[in-house]
Amino acid sequence: RGRSGGSGEGSAMAQPDEPHPPVVPSCPLPSKTCDVAPTERPRSCCGMAVAGLRTAKYHLPEWHRRNAGVCYEAYTAGEQAERGRAEAKHLVKHAAASAQRAQGYSKATLGQRLQDIHFWRVELQKEIMELDAETNLLAAQKLRLERALDATEVPYSVVIDNLECRERRQPPDLVIDEVEKQLMKEADLIRDIRDLLKRTIIQAATQIRSNRIQKENCELDWSDKVETYNIDDKCIGYCTDSTDVQYHPSSVKFEENASTPKSWAQFSHDNISRAEQEKLASVQLRSLINNIIHDASEDLRMQRAAVNEAFDSHCRELDDAKLRLENHLQQILKDIGDEEANIVNLKKAIRDKEAFLKVAHTRLYDRSSRPNVELCRDEPQFRLVNEVEELTVFLEALKRKLMESEQNLKNLEETRMKLEKEIAVKANSIFIDRQKCMGYRVRYPVDLEVASYK
Repeated sequence: RGRSGGSGEGSAMAQPDEPHPPVVPSCPLPSKTCDVAPTERPRSCCGMAVAGLRTAKYHLPEWHRRNAGVCYEAYTAGEQAERGRAEAKHLVKHAAASAQRAQGYSKATLGQRLQDIHFWRVELQKEIMELDAETNLLAAQKLRLERALDATEVPYSVVIDNLECRERRQPPDLVIDEVEKQLMKEADLIRDIRDLLKRTIIQAATQIRSNRIQKENCELDWSDKVETYNIDDKCIGYCTDSTDVQYHPSSVKFEENASTPKSWAQFSHDNISRAEQEKLASVQLRSLINNIIHDASEDLRMQRAAVNEAFDSHCRELDDAKLRLENHLQQILKDIGDEEANIVNLKKAIRDKEAFLKVAHTRLYDRSSRPNVELCRDEPQFRLVNEVEELTVFLEALKRKLMESEQNLKNLEETRMKLEKEIAVKANSIFIDRQKCMGYRVRYPVDLEVASYK
């Protein structure tokens, strides 16, 4: 009696059997003893034969036995029917209770399942929103990188222009000085920064793509959870009074590709874990981007200051050198003037001494015409000869001095030309460094970090 047509739970939770009605023991009906022998032929009162009238009739014991059997069968059938009704009543009651319990348990498990689905749905939605916000922040940082990369184009063009302008310096100022070294260092620094920014932009784009892929995975999981929640919420609302319930025998099975509760929860947990990993990587990359932009800005600022200081120092050196050359030029010009005056004086002195020499020569020439004994080596003759010799010595000395003075004047003129050329070279170098280079460097961005926000 303990068995039920319901689920296997019914036997464990069956109610105790109800008492059956008392069973009445069967007993045969009392039989009567027939005095007529089976082979004895009864006599007719009329004296006629009655053998043909009893050929199809039962004997009285058979009749009693048959009646007793029919009564027993009727009693047994009634007893079985009563027992069947009792069992059916108990089965109906047990099946109803079992069905109610099974439906209540199923409804409770559906309710618990709805809570689990709601929990993971909320967690996934929270993770999706956080990952989307983090992706937007990383995209903003990537935009900063792109703006910072664009902002490095002007400094790089300024440095290249400075180097090209300084190539137009004239020798001997065309030297690899401190300014040249600092400019080359600045050009290398900007190239390294640009390469670093480009690599970081690629890294940020890859991370954004990973964030979006994981966000799509979470969104797919979330949409499945929403659909499943709606299905189970619809299922929990079904009852025996529902009009849209019907038989679906083909659905009473477990799908081969169905997940287990553990794998189901692990799937969402893995999605959230991967999303957390991508989010953490994104946060770390954003911090790295901030540091890169800040460090690059500081490095550029310090190198720009070093280049400007080198320019200022070199321009001061050029100014000092140009001033010294100009002072020397002024002195050379004065010396040239003095030397030219000296040459004029020397030439005048030579002309004067030549006049005296002509007079002495003429006197000697005229006195050589004295006749006979009058041609005497007298004191005037000696004096005139001595005068000629003295004048000749002085003239030779004056002419040598004139030649020296003319050579000195020539040297002074060459020095003047060199000084003027050097002054022009220095002026050209000053113009290139101060006007062209430093004037162009005012276009240098004030701060790369600030430029990344514009």
